[in-house]
Amino acid sequence: MKIPFKAGNILIPKNVDMHKWSVVACDQYTSEPDYWNEVKNIVGDSPSTLNLTLPEIYLEDENVEERISKINETMKKMIDEDIFTEYKDSMIYLERTQNDGKVREGLMGIVDLEDYSYEQGSQTLIRATEKTVIERIPPRMKVRENALLELPHIMILIDDEKKEIIENLKNKVNNGDVVYDFDLMQKGGHIKGYKLNNETINEVITKLEHLADKDYFENKYDVKDKGILLFAMGDGNHSLATAKACYEKLKNTMSESEYLNHPARYALVELVNLHSPALEFEAIHRVLFDVDVNDLINNLYNYYEINENGNGQKFELITKDIDKTLYISNPKSNIPVGSIQIFLDEYLKTHNGKIDYIHGEDVTKDLGSKDGNIGIIFDAMSKNDLFKTVILDGALPRKTFSMGHSNDKRFYLEARKIK
Repeated sequence: MKIPFKAGNILIPKNVDMHKWSVVACDQYTSEPDYWNEVKNIVGDSPSTLNLTLPEIYLEDENVEERISKINETMKKMIDEDIFTEYKDSMIYLERTQNDGKVREGLMGIVDLEDYSYEQGSQTLIRATEKTVIERIPPRMKVRENALLELPHIMILIDDEKKEIIENLKNKVNNGDVVYDFDLMQKGGHIKGYKLNNETINEVITKLEHLADKDYFENKYDVKDKGILLFAMGDGNHSLATAKACYEKLKNTMSESEYLNHPARYALVELVNLHSPALEFEAIHRVLFDVDVNDLINNLYNYYEINENGNGQKFELITKDIDKTLYISNPKSNIPVGSIQIFLDEYLKTHNGKIDYIHGEDVTKDLGSKDGNIGIIFDAMSKNDLFKTVILDGALPRKTFSMGHSNDKRFYLEARKIK
């Protein structure tokens, strides 16, 4: 079977302050403007991915169109000024030392969007693990459509419990292969990347082919006649969905041979092993802002049978006056976050309020206990359940889990031309 992952033409800046160049994924700290103000202070006038991406905290600002066209201009200027070294037909093995000292190993390459779908019930080799919110794609398309470059914060998971693919790469590289090595800002830890030689790249592909073998797959997950799931989305679900949507739109303007050979057919991603000890699944909590607190709680109790005696799916409810653990005894999803999300989606269709998805219990409690707000806290799901759940049930509800703390998320660093 042909694997939808291969070497790509990867751009890494030269002669820039890499500490200022690399900033965290745009979908982090969406309710914390102080974080992004500090990033601006650190970056100053230096070349930075801050000026090539659109942090989602600014997505609803009035001047968002202006920001997007400035991003596109900056990309062109950087290419014209030759600030990148292009590593052709390359894969990069990277070691990310997190703030907690754990090392997460990854592999940069490109995935084939022909083998990816974010549609519910998809059986493609690359699949969404969480429900994709279609309304979130158009604003992101505006950023990507006219962009000359992509800068990924996409992390895709493989289920390699023997740790033979990515973890083995440290034995195949040496100091002469290093392409970057620096400290990340804002408690992001440290990152070091090595360019792989062709022989090692071929070994990686062969081992991925083994993971995608039909008999191996069916035995491993104890399933029959299910589409093989080789790559499961970890982070950046909507970014990959946006890349796919832009590529599908492009297809309408080109012949088949043109679009199949176009750089936009692929997306630059980092592959990570689900079984990396540095990869911890954390719950993503909910905060409702500007709601009628009593009304929402009354509606919740009418929607589900809620109890305090441990019967059913567990969640914690925080308001200015309440902090209690509750249980749903008649859930509508097989995980608590799914059941609560179903209720909130229904409720917010007809009631005022805004929802945000928060990483970290302390921030959720702090925001949830303010006037007019509600916080909802969940336990994390086990990461070992991920592949089998997606194979059997399809994508999980959106924002079900997060891989690690916000400061451990992927930082923008490498780029690739998509035009």
